[in-house]
Amino acid sequence: MTDYRDSSGRRLDDYPRPSVAVDTAVLTVVDDALAVLLVRTGEGDAEWRLPGSFIHEGETLRAAVLRSLRMKAGIDGLRPRQLHVFDAPGRDDRGWVLSVAHVDVVGVDRLPASEGHLLARVDDLPDLKYDHEEIVAFAVEAVRVDYRTAPDPAGLLGDSFTMRQLRLLHEAVLNVRLLPDTFRRTMAPQLRATGETWVEGRGRPAEVFQRM
Repeated sequence: MTDYRDSSGRRLDDYPRPSVAVDTAVLTVVDDALAVLLVRTGEGDAEWRLPGSFIHEGETLRAAVLRSLRMKAGIDGLRPRQLHVFDAPGRDDRGWVLSVAHVDVVGVDRLPASEGHLLARVDDLPDLKYDHEEIVAFAVEAVRVDYRTAPDPAGLLGDSFTMRQLRLLHEAVLNVRLLPDTFRRTMAPQLRATGETWVEGRGRPAEVFQRM
């Protein structure tokens, strides 16, 4: 390693360095509402937070995220995307810590169910550690932006679905009621009809679609 010095003659080690952490908002839909996965920390009274970890030496951000999801939440196989860097100097009471937040949206069947985990509605969160409530809000808005214009971009419904199923899912994610005709006009150009129909309730069979 070269003895690098900047224009003021300082080495890199002469500057204070923050610790770097990763935190991941794993979102899903439960009981027709958007929810986030939380993990419990501490003993006694429950303290809830997003699954996360400090980055280990020589580790990439992606590796740290996948490790934290595996060790803190018991989940493998996710593909979270980087969301935002949360860097308020006083955000963490343990010291100067930057958090590189990530987000993923998955089906509820892929998430753990145990005493150490909680699927909390995003509009009814418990008290969270640090600024994790802000991270959740940022993640929710990012996902809702995607769902306002594209048909189920996270693939929660699988490959095939009816227009009604798609609309109800989008209503759950967006937390709004959508006009069926307006919703159909927005989504139809991005869908292809499979030629199949499914029976939904008492009405006539519903057309089945897939994303283009």
